[in-house]
Amino acid sequence: MTPGSTPRTRRLVSAVALALAATLATGCGVTRGDQGDDMTMWIPNSPGGGYDQTGREAIRVMEQNDVIKGSFEVTNIVGGGGSVAMSRLMNAEGDDHLMMTVGLGVVGATYSLGLEQRPQDATPLAQLIEDQEGVLVPADSPYKTIDDFLEAWRKDPDSIVVGGGSSPGGPDHLFPMQLASAADVDPREVRYVTYDGGGPLTSALLGHKIQVGFSGVGEFESQIAAGDLRVLAVSGEERLTGKSVKDVPTLTESGVDLVFTNWRGVLAPPGISEERRDELIALLEEMHDSPEWQAALKEKGWIDAFRTGDDFTAFLEDQDERVSTTLEELGLL
Repeated sequence: MTPGSTPRTRRLVSAVALALAATLATGCGVTRGDQGDDMTMWIPNSPGGGYDQTGREAIRVMEQNDVIKGSFEVTNIVGGGGSVAMSRLMNAEGDDHLMMTVGLGVVGATYSLGLEQRPQDATPLAQLIEDQEGVLVPADSPYKTIDDFLEAWRKDPDSIVVGGGSSPGGPDHLFPMQLASAADVDPREVRYVTYDGGGPLTSALLGHKIQVGFSGVGEFESQIAAGDLRVLAVSGEERLTGKSVKDVPTLTESGVDLVFTNWRGVLAPPGISEERRDELIALLEEMHDSPEWQAALKEKGWIDAFRTGDDFTAFLEDQDERVSTTLEELGLL
């Protein structure tokens, strides 16, 4: 025991040490050249998820093309469907060397966790992509087609537990609710379980804790390729092109009048200068225009949906209304 220390002091020191260890465990950086433009990218979820894939791919392209000098560090901040990271971003006011990936899930999490701030209250930089959702089942599921699932769902919604990797109001929650409406199932009867990202959702599916999962297909590529999970349908206008999912039909092909896409973008903290905001947007524009990013879009099956600055702010305000309206209709607000 340190002389003069108290139990409260020791608990505080331990907490700080644990927080530092967690940050070091989830961060990675590559030091390059001049140290005058060191940057950090926060990811509001666990490694391997959609936010993580998007943020790391953007950083890879920026580093490969010398878009920035210095180092670029990535830190995953897990918890509350992205609300923990969002709170930290709002508290980092004025930090003009920090960015964070954001998406529809973070918008939903600010509502479901009761935060007062919304993504548009930070400094919106750019929307990068749109992404399709998939309807996923374990390999041994009795549902061989999307029609099999929807027929069973209509007959007895209470008998089927579904899940997603986002909080109420996020894409993995909004998608099954909108699918239920399109398939003549009362969304208020849907039994939805929230998981904090693709990893826990995969475990729930493979462990048969839920029957059907809803999430971005890219997060489950290895399990789909291995035959552990199957995709019954995808939510976009066109089929995906990946080898393991190219034969999966869209919902509209299957007779369901629904097209649903998720999106991801990048924020900076509030309180940075307009000049610095424009500089950060210029970095993302240079990344977006590179052949490497265009190749990444094709490889990942992402839809190019690039918009910046004020246009992105207006989009975030629309998405906020999209989430709040749906939650009100479901009686969750």
